[in-house]
Amino acid sequence: MRAECNRQMDNFRIKYGRDYEQPTAVPMLTPGYNLPAKNVIHIVGPIVQGRLTKELENDLADCYRNTLDMCLKNGLRSVAFCCISTGVFHFPNKRAAAIAVGTVTDWLDSHEGAMDRVIFNVFKDEDKEYYEQLLLF
Repeated sequence: MRAECNRQMDNFRIKYGRDYEQPTAVPMLTPGYNLPAKNVIHIVGPIVQGRLTKELENDLADCYRNTLDMCLKNGLRSVAFCCISTGVFHFPNKRAAAIAVGTVTDWLDSHEGAMDRVIFNVFKDEDKEYYEQLLLF
């Protein structure tokens, strides 16, 4: 998978210049290789440096929306999301969860029947609580 990501980035650098870096919220699709998934969608989330801004919130929403759009485009009917941009990218966990659930819910409402399953995969108990509250478990 790393080799495939590198190959795709090399192709982007040929097209856009040797200093090209994948922009925030632009997804890239690879095969899942040895993972229990047919594909993996890689996406760069926003990095919070200092205070959280509306632009960063919009960028995070775009990560979820663009990933779902890529699923639709490629006939993928299930997706598992990690907590994009939390952790080392410093997006506040509670706000990130609200953006994730709101964006995915809105997308699903406007693309009825497009997805069979959407999973929010969390690592921290804190995140689990936020998602459970938002999803009314």
